[in-house]
Amino acid sequence: MADPKGFLTTGREVAETRPVDERVRDWNEVYVPGSLLPVITKQAGRCMDCGVPFCHSGCPLGNLIPEWNDYAYRGDWAAASERLHATNNFPEFTGRLCPAPCESACVLGINRPAVTIKNVEVTIVDKAWEAGDITPQPPERLSGKTVAVIGSGPAGLAAAQQLTRAGHTVAVYERADRIGGLLRYGIPEFKMEKRHLNRRVEQMRAEGTKFRTEVEIGRDVDAAKLRRRYDAVVIAAGATAARDLPVPGRELNGVHQAMEYLPLANKVREGDLTRAPISAEGKHVVVIGGGDTGADCVGTAHRQGAASVTQLEIMPRPGEERPSHQPWPTFPMLYKVTSAHEEGGERVYSVSTTHFEGDEEGDVQWLHLIEVEFVDGKLEQKAGTERRIPAQLVTLAMGFTGTDQENGLVRQFGLELDGRGNIVRDASYATSADGVFVAGDAGRGQSLIVWAIAEGRAAARGVDRYLTGQSTLPYPVRPTDRALAV
Repeated sequence: MADPKGFLTTGREVAETRPVDERVRDWNEVYVPGSLLPVITKQAGRCMDCGVPFCHSGCPLGNLIPEWNDYAYRGDWAAASERLHATNNFPEFTGRLCPAPCESACVLGINRPAVTIKNVEVTIVDKAWEAGDITPQPPERLSGKTVAVIGSGPAGLAAAQQLTRAGHTVAVYERADRIGGLLRYGIPEFKMEKRHLNRRVEQMRAEGTKFRTEVEIGRDVDAAKLRRRYDAVVIAAGATAARDLPVPGRELNGVHQAMEYLPLANKVREGDLTRAPISAEGKHVVVIGGGDTGADCVGTAHRQGAASVTQLEIMPRPGEERPSHQPWPTFPMLYKVTSAHEEGGERVYSVSTTHFEGDEEGDVQWLHLIEVEFVDGKLEQKAGTERRIPAQLVTLAMGFTGTDQENGLVRQFGLELDGRGNIVRDASYATSADGVFVAGDAGRGQSLIVWAIAEGRAAARGVDRYLTGQSTLPYPVRPTDRALAV
């Protein structure tokens, strides 16, 4: 155990953020560099090393949280990094991007603020990179087997790294011009600077993983031909079919899906563009959708110089305390103020968009909405509450409905889909096509980064057993596992 009295004597402290007026003028990460180091050992010491660490269950990766908290408290950063990487290929991603269901399941969180698990995690891995403790781990021998991984998001990268280290020759196919999937073009720079992604990709290259960018399986390469070229295939293409809003005026200029808007800002940061073709500069911006993607749109609009930013959510405003019907250790729905919300804008709950209004040039100018409420478990509109708000740029951030079926990948492989548009797989992550496996959102549906990495690791075991008859790779989650929830 780290500090036997730590949870009694030390209060919770989290990473310090830079002043709002400073950070909205750049795209750097919002946290003050190095702000965690002075406090993180005491924060790690708050871990109780409880008899049943429910944080393990809250995290699908099964992270050994009490163990690396103990090492961090004692200042043994190399040992902490080893324990952290034993279950997680990319803790610098999860430490920055995951909403930390482990903290919701922390035993200390029953009646006190939970341990800052996420902050300890990111400190451990950042110090490991600085100390040179993270190095390539190429296999000792090659198996002679080849694997194609379709998609380079967290699930695809995790599966590829596991299989490469197991001795297989792995090629990752990505339809974008750079590796990373949503990590590259969905996550804004202020949430995770892409240097963290770049050095992991370079580590994987040094281990032997091959990367093929600007190749879309189903369009550029026939999926059936790809299957014949490789001994096995892993589909980790994500759930990229965005939920639309079929209301009058949807066709107006200036109404875009979030994933049409966000990648352009990242391309500016990469140096590909001098200015984003879709920009919030000087405009009244409305973001429809109250989740993390919506918050990313809010933060991006602030940095582009929006005149105003309004975020709409159809559901009621959550409470700030854990509700009784979502008890510990489940992941509760709480009112969350992200760094983007700290930077300004208005959040409006319990409203539904009825239609958009444009000008003579076909550009959106107004969004019409109406208040809604739950009546007998159903959302109903409240008469007399209609109004309109200025909207010169609208981003739709309402989630995703399944994997892409328009590029031909699903049809060419002959894959079976479930009722939600996800690719069906068995307990080993194998699909209905021989030798074809699926990991991440393409099989699970829209989910968290920790689930994607966990599924990538688990699917790698299924592929390894398929190729060799046995496997010692980890199997952290089953395809049927779900988050702790009521």
